[in-house]
This record gives sequence, C-alpha cells and structure tokens, in this order.
Amino acid sequence: MKESKKKKIDPAEVIFCHYIERINEMKEQTIFTDTHCHISINDYDDIESLLNNAQKSGIKRMINNGSNRKTNEEVLELAAKYKDIIPAIGIHPDSIENVTPEDILFIEDNISKIIAIGEIGLDYHYGNPDKEAQIDLFTKQLQLAKKYDKPVIVHSRDATEDTINTIKKFPTVRGSIHCFSGSLETANIYINMGYKLGFGGVVTFKNAKIKDILKIIPSSAILLETDSPYLAPVPVRGTKNEPQNTLYIAEFIAQELGISLEELSKITEKNVHELFDI
Repeated sequence: MKESKKKKIDPAEVIFCHYIERINEMKEQTIFTDTHCHISINDYDDIESLLNNAQKSGIKRMINNGSNRKTNEEVLELAAKYKDIIPAIGIHPDSIENVTPEDILFIEDNISKIIAIGEIGLDYHYGNPDKEAQIDLFTKQLQLAKKYDKPVIVHSRDATEDTINTIKKFPTVRGSIHCFSGSLETANIYINMGYKLGFGGVVTFKNAKIKDILKIIPSSAILLETDSPYLAPVPVRGTKNEPQNTLYIAEFIAQELGISLEELSKITEKNVHELFDI
C-alpha cells in the first residue's frame, strides 16, 4: 500500500494564517486602511475576491489612485460600484507627455466625488525628464487642491528639492508623501509642512534604511499603504501585491515600534481620519 504524499506547506500561507488569527482575536474585525493602491481590471481578474481578501485581513477600505485620464475614469467607476474603494484621481508625472487641459478639467469636474487628488508629483528618475513641465503639471493640481480644500497624494522620486519647493508655495494644502524613502531631515520638512508619510512594502525589506526613520518620527505622521499591485512586502515579496498585504506591513511596523497591532491600528486610523476626513 502506497503512502500518501504529504502536502507541501507554503511558509507564506502559514504566516498569513497567523496574522488572520491575530485579527480574529481583536474586538474589531476591520482596523486598517490601505492609503495608496492602484486597483484596476488590467491587473486583477476578480475585484470582488480582492476586496473579500482585504476584509478578511482587517483592511476595511483602500484609497485607489488614478494616474492618467483612463485610470482616473476607472477609479471613479470602481468607487461607484464598491463601497470599500475610496477614489483619488490625478495625473502622475509619468503621463506628462500625453496630458491635456481636458484631463485637468476632468479632475475638477469630479472633485466632489474624490477623497484626494492623487497620484501627483515629480519623477526625475528616468532619462532626461522635462522638469519644468512636470512642475507645471504638479502646480496646477496643487492649485485645485487649494481651491477645493482637498488633500493630495504625492509621488516624489529623485526630485526631493523641487517637490519641497513646489509644495511650499501652497502652505494650506495637506497630504501624504507616497512611498516615503527619504532622509530624516526630509521627513521632518514634510511633517512640519503638515504632510504625513506613507510606508509600504519597502519598509519590510531586509536592508531598508527607512525603518530607522520610522522609529524617530512622530507616530502621528505614519500612514500604511501597499502601492498594489507593486512592491509586495516580505514574506510575499515578488508576488503581485494586494491591499490585504497591508496587514503584513502593519505587523512589521508594530514590531519595529514595540507596540501592539491594536495600538498601531488606533494610531494610523486616527491619522487617516485627520488627513482624509474618513
């Protein structure tokens, strides 16, 4: 008689089950917000399954960011269909070559439907970027944020100085710095201007220096995000990211700060409410 083969155990699945057990021990089942993701039918075949997974992991809502006219339209469509998806629309600097005045007008026409203007900002990482055009696009969207009293969700890569200088021109505008990876000095500049900092999968990476800054800045500046479908955290690094993985990030940050998952929930949900009024 042949022996039955033992099912191979997936370590990531075991870890995830542990986190689910932790959530079930807590009084509230929905305790975290993914403050930055990109949910699209181009990346996810089953949106409802994605949302169910998030709910089971204690992720009660997610702020879905647009980056161009096409994705902005989809963000609004998904938000109208699913209550857990909170819309933010904007023009990402990567879309600078194709942006039109009508794209900016689209944001303004739908301003009452969105929680924030994003993802917007500056990106000088590739090639020879048209810095002047990027700053102009960024400025126009910050002007909308000021006009309609909306927070912004800011992308900044290899453009710290210009990002800070542009933001400084709008002292009444508040927002989040998505996927923050700068220095402590830069963190303090943003925080002093009223911005909060988004921490995602990168903070869980082995050699990430950002975890040291996380321990120094005030907890009132911390937001959780996944940037799904990108930058999946350890222990699922290398896979397609999902909002449910906010839980991995939360557990890691709680351990780094020496606080409970429950306490981190209270802190970050308060921060989300203060910035986005949700």
